[in-house]
Amino acid sequence: MIRTDLRNIAIIAHVDHGKTTLVNEMLKQGGIFRSNEVVQDRVMDSNALERERGITILAKNTSAYWNGVKINLIDTPGHADFSGEVERVLKMVNGALILVDAAEGPLPQTRFVMQKALQLGLKLIIVVNKVDRPDSRIQEVEDAVLELMMDLDATDEQIESPIVYCCGRQGTASLDKNSQTPDLTPLFETIINHIPPMEVDEEGDLQLLVSCIDYNEFVGRIGVGKIERGKVKANETITVCNYNDPSLKKMAKIVNLYQIEGLNRTPASEAVAGDIVVFSGIEGLNIGDCVCKLNCIDPVPFVKIDDPTMEMTFSVNDSPFAGKEGKFVTSRQLRERLYKELLRDVSLRVNDTEFADSFKVCGRGEMHLSILMETMRREGYEFQVSTPKVLYKEIDGVLHEPMERLVVDVPEDMTGPIYASMGVRKGELVHVSAVGSRQSLEFIIPARGLFGYKNEFLTDTKGQGIMNSIFFGYQPYKGDIQRRFTGSLVAFETGEAVTYGLFNAQGRGNLFITPGTPVYEGMVIGMNPKNEDLNINVCKTKHLTNTRSSSSDDALTLIPVTKMSMEECLEFIAEDELLEVTPKSLRIRKRILDSEQRAKAFYKEKVRLEEAAQKNKK
Repeated sequence: MIRTDLRNIAIIAHVDHGKTTLVNEMLKQGGIFRSNEVVQDRVMDSNALERERGITILAKNTSAYWNGVKINLIDTPGHADFSGEVERVLKMVNGALILVDAAEGPLPQTRFVMQKALQLGLKLIIVVNKVDRPDSRIQEVEDAVLELMMDLDATDEQIESPIVYCCGRQGTASLDKNSQTPDLTPLFETIINHIPPMEVDEEGDLQLLVSCIDYNEFVGRIGVGKIERGKVKANETITVCNYNDPSLKKMAKIVNLYQIEGLNRTPASEAVAGDIVVFSGIEGLNIGDCVCKLNCIDPVPFVKIDDPTMEMTFSVNDSPFAGKEGKFVTSRQLRERLYKELLRDVSLRVNDTEFADSFKVCGRGEMHLSILMETMRREGYEFQVSTPKVLYKEIDGVLHEPMERLVVDVPEDMTGPIYASMGVRKGELVHVSAVGSRQSLEFIIPARGLFGYKNEFLTDTKGQGIMNSIFFGYQPYKGDIQRRFTGSLVAFETGEAVTYGLFNAQGRGNLFITPGTPVYEGMVIGMNPKNEDLNINVCKTKHLTNTRSSSSDDALTLIPVTKMSMEECLEFIAEDELLEVTPKSLRIRKRILDSEQRAKAFYKEKVRLEEAAQKNKK
């Protein structure tokens, strides 16, 4: 049977190219909202973190209607760290809109998502978005997209994919680059005409692949997936199996069944092949599981998710302030929360360590892990994390490390500092192109070479540069890279920071704390421009005497302090430091809090390195 009444498509692109804004307009014009209904911007970004940061973190399903055809839309993240979300949802669709900014053109994540779509043989529609930008260069962007498709070995049919020119914010589209129609009719018509109707088998045995997991306190785990074959009914008894785990064969019952209608989930008694459905009632359901007809085990292969490239150690907070601000502070609670995240995030890995209170957490990048940390602290968890480290691989007896494809867009007169930084960080220049008065530079650089580089990049380009990166592959180890060129200002004693102590300390570097902030011995309270740590007593008060001088009561002026975000803290912490994360605070601390023990450990490490260097010389 051919489902002429249905199209399943995903909207994929680089971050900030306008996916969620375009989906907003498609829902408005697709009959989902009333004509007088007030609709907020980026309605698909329902998560508080998504709205705050202006990015999409989780892939979400919605639907619109056009001339009697239901269009299931999946809005996907654009940031490289959440590419696992894109990989798993592409299995639910048979077509994709590839969005490209009319000024920026295809960027690293555009290459990644297009490559995944081409490998799955999806029908593509190229959407050049933001054509109203004053710096748009539509023809050059078109040529760049075609060049990228040829570089990714696209077929002739894929290279001839239609191109639609859109302005997502205004809700307009056109097949002519020089004009715009008043609505998105050309885009909807292109979807209906170019994405072919699905040929499905409604009478075959049931196959339903789970591509997404949600959770509700009342009904438990909720599965989202596309019916590959057959029919499914509410209250039907089925078999759960998994292509990659032949031992999984269990009987279960689908209690509730829903169809996706706009932003809502509508109860349904039955759904057929081609539909994307939501269902509950199956305990222990995971992404990649397949729901089949009872006593008919025929699982659907699930797309292989790329491995993580970075790891951090999450552990129970053991600082002097432990347990004062968090609600969930024990190792059992921390372990349960981390393993619960695995049910939703297919690109995350969690492993126990030899210590009962520490866990290795592997992800795609700093933002991937920092979003998890931010979510956990908002839920009331208190913990501490180590410095991010890359995951190495041994290939044919040679140590390999993950590499990133870094693309920077900078003014032409600011390329010097970029080349200098890339030289220090083992970056290799592979492509240069000029775009007006700016230059686009492409480097292949070790993933560890990007740690702590963002702030340096913004300083070097005076805030005018744009940088984007994505995983490139593994290459032989490139040698040592110095992670930090600055030291830390460390609190010398436990107490409360006072103005007098901070006034004397601010001459040593940039401070992170203000008067009245509680501190403890070993807590990092600032950054030293020199590459060494300094112990500072910020709790020191003014010596009291019975004599007054003309200047003794002058007001002390403090320089504004540096407030760092979660990602900036992760970039800053050194190998011998930890980040303490609580619902109210972010504190950087030394692993060894006592200053004397820390000095002894530093001396022992220095001697060990010198002895190792002598052995290497011999």
